[in-house]
Amino acid sequence: MNYSITLTAQCLCKVHTFTTEVAGSSLPLKARCCQCSSCRHVTGALYSVAAPWPGDRDKIEKSSLKRYTLWKAITLLFCGTCSSPMFFQMRPENEDEFDEYGVFTGVLMNVDVPNLVEFGHHMYVGDTLDGGASPWLRNPNQSGMPARRWVGRAEESQEIHGDWPPIASLPAPTFKSEVEEIPIRCRCKGVDLVLRLPGRDLQGKPRSELPWFIDPTTHKNLASFDVCDSCRLQSGVDIFHWTFSLLRHIAFPPASGSQQRDFPATTLELREAVSMGEGRDPRFGTLTFYCSSPDVQRYFCSRCSACVFYSVDDRPDMVDIALGLLEAPSGARAEEVVSWAFGGSSSWREDVVGGWREGHIGAVESTAEAWRMARNYPKHWQRAEKEDAERV
Repeated sequence: MNYSITLTAQCLCKVHTFTTEVAGSSLPLKARCCQCSSCRHVTGALYSVAAPWPGDRDKIEKSSLKRYTLWKAITLLFCGTCSSPMFFQMRPENEDEFDEYGVFTGVLMNVDVPNLVEFGHHMYVGDTLDGGASPWLRNPNQSGMPARRWVGRAEESQEIHGDWPPIASLPAPTFKSEVEEIPIRCRCKGVDLVLRLPGRDLQGKPRSELPWFIDPTTHKNLASFDVCDSCRLQSGVDIFHWTFSLLRHIAFPPASGSQQRDFPATTLELREAVSMGEGRDPRFGTLTFYCSSPDVQRYFCSRCSACVFYSVDDRPDMVDIALGLLEAPSGARAEEVVSWAFGGSSSWREDVVGGWREGHIGAVESTAEAWRMARNYPKHWQRAEKEDAERV
């Protein structure tokens, strides 16, 4: 491959940009996905994904990126303005060796180079309990090369073959937990909230009165596949999963000896409460936000960078919730809480067209649809209705 390309990593607000020239012969970049509990809670996604950064380390080390220590040997570097995680800094055991930097693939520009990134491994799938995103990321590459999956550390733990957990052991789509509240927590626990399940509130209501994101059969909240540029850049992950909730179903956790559960009822109230200086409610913890558009607020943890909420002014009574922050008893996919939109086209798919991500997303969508059919999981109701209408 006698050519070179410019590789660019950039945060959502564009305060931080890193570029380097890469020889075509060194491609693809070898990426690894981590589905451990810490990576889910530090991004808000179902996994983190990074590849070795081939550029100048000095520029990273001299930058004003904020730092959050994940473990003794791994530090996360992120933009303090918009929360985009950009690099993992990994310290080797041998003190004589240089630190290594892994770039989050979600902050790489979508250049027109097929197979720019090769997703080779999924680590710590065992942490998910239910397999997390691994079922639809088994064949994530346009080249057709499958990704290997590991219970723990890649190439040092038990390798996963076939379906894990077995499809027969997964809950039915109609399964509902007896649990009525699910914690919403970031990695550092500076954001510590509660999602109250809406089923009881919605019981007996006609479909016309249900919010658009409520499954009319199970009354679970929708869980989506989102590939828009802004969500990708904010989270550092190429595919982000949101669920949705009315603000009245979000609460502060009950404090010891207190029954206060008042959480803002509108997006305007939430914005004002989080923006408050003196007198700010300490229960908001490290929650802050970045306005990616004049009418959009992207809430995140100011200490560990985790995406938390997405809100927009024309939806004053609801927010999107980063699914990776839910601590559901069943596992990372929280299937007792949400109804998944497996298969079909991802939201904002037009953002990936014409670049290397188009092949990645196409492969994931196909794998998700095949897995949906294998486990007899119903089509997302809005997709089914749209397809029925198109056939008429």
